[in-house]
Amino acid sequence: MKNLPVIKLGIVAVSRDCFPVSLSEKRKKQVLAECKKAKIGVLDVPVMVENENDAMKALDFIRENSINALVIYLGNFGPETPSTLLASKFAGPVVFLAAAEESKSSLATSRGDAYCGMLNASYNCGLRKLKVCIPEYPVGTPSEIAAMIGAFLPVARAALALSQLKIFAFGPRPQDFLACNAPIKPLYDLGVEIMENSELDLYDVYLSAKGDPAIPAIVSDMAKELGKGNRYPDLLPKLAQFEAGLLKFMEKNLGASKFGIFADKCWPSFEKYFGFVPCFVNSRLASRGIPVSCEVDIYGALSEYIGVCASGLPTTLLDINNTVPSDMSAAKKSKLGKYQPTDLFMGFHCGNTASECLCECSMKYQFIMHSLMEPGKAPDITRGTLEGRLRPGEATVFRLQSTADATLKAYVAQGEILDMDPSSFGSIGVFAIDQMSRFYRHVLIEHRFPHHAAIAFSHSGKALFEIFKLIGVAPDMIHFNRAKSDRYPTENPF
Repeated sequence: MKNLPVIKLGIVAVSRDCFPVSLSEKRKKQVLAECKKAKIGVLDVPVMVENENDAMKALDFIRENSINALVIYLGNFGPETPSTLLASKFAGPVVFLAAAEESKSSLATSRGDAYCGMLNASYNCGLRKLKVCIPEYPVGTPSEIAAMIGAFLPVARAALALSQLKIFAFGPRPQDFLACNAPIKPLYDLGVEIMENSELDLYDVYLSAKGDPAIPAIVSDMAKELGKGNRYPDLLPKLAQFEAGLLKFMEKNLGASKFGIFADKCWPSFEKYFGFVPCFVNSRLASRGIPVSCEVDIYGALSEYIGVCASGLPTTLLDINNTVPSDMSAAKKSKLGKYQPTDLFMGFHCGNTASECLCECSMKYQFIMHSLMEPGKAPDITRGTLEGRLRPGEATVFRLQSTADATLKAYVAQGEILDMDPSSFGSIGVFAIDQMSRFYRHVLIEHRFPHHAAIAFSHSGKALFEIFKLIGVAPDMIHFNRAKSDRYPTENPF
């Protein structure tokens, strides 16, 4: 995927002057050796930070070597002022980690007390109002620290990406989708730029791409991707023209940003003027890490992109759409495993999901739009969806959203896409999430989240939760599905 930052990670060790500097040096070398074993690329910052002058020297090395994400490692207690000063001067994401004591024999003369030093470092981060990453348990052996560094990579990728991201929005939200409200002030707080355009601008993007020399190659690539599912080959040149126009527009208008995503109005007037639905094009851009959300869902597109950063895979945007009929779940009881029928729902959208995330796929027409726009006629302007059953396996359902008063909130729930035929149309699958019925009532409804959910095709909850914390979502505004024994605050205990 080219629409993501490349992480160049550095590690700097710190040492408090009343502790032997050799202890931090030795422990950092052990961490680097474990990172090498785990194939985690980390650049050693050779400056040992004991005072503020050291912090500035380390910062010079970091800048000279284009390090854009930083591990600050407490090999011993560590000096909290120089450590956090370095974090405040560094422009990218930072994680603080600390060394565990190795053995009983080392406690008398080589104790590092990093367990204690992490408390002071955290306190000083608070004084400086720093947003840093501190894992659930940030103290560990070299192999454990290496694992924490590996877990930090997707978090760092998301933080960097958002600081260099621009969202291209086209058109106002449809009247009946005001739930996808998008106050843009929180976007600027996140470092995200937004460029809002009209539907007429989008039409101009499409018309201006006519005759683009890239179109024949795009048509060929589309046909190859669809294979036997290429039911409307006559439509591909139009879709290719639209794709070429969007990509050229993005390249031309990124400006100071490095990465771009789209939130486009795709109905009801779109079909009458463009002569197709944009779903297949949206799916193709999603496969390259450029989500295109439907219905001008700005926070939906942003959520999808965060999921790409967290998982390194294409994501999609689906409606949390409908229940699974009891006769279907009963007939496929063996597929449910640990899940109950009330843990199931269907995730659906017209056809915007990348082909690699579907079992089989083919180009079809948008069934609902066809009944409204072309009743009794052969499909024409409603053609262009990519339909198929979602690939079974791990899934994470999540969303970052702004409330109407510009407060960020989010939810994350891990589950599965089951190997069950949804017996319906669109890009669709049967999802299973533990305690979904309670999560639906006491998170999605209670906290007024819209119907669109971003979907990652992996268990990415750990990274997403850390990303939401790091970018500033308040801890009590990050929601998740609770175990049966863990009651929601508003849940009726009787």
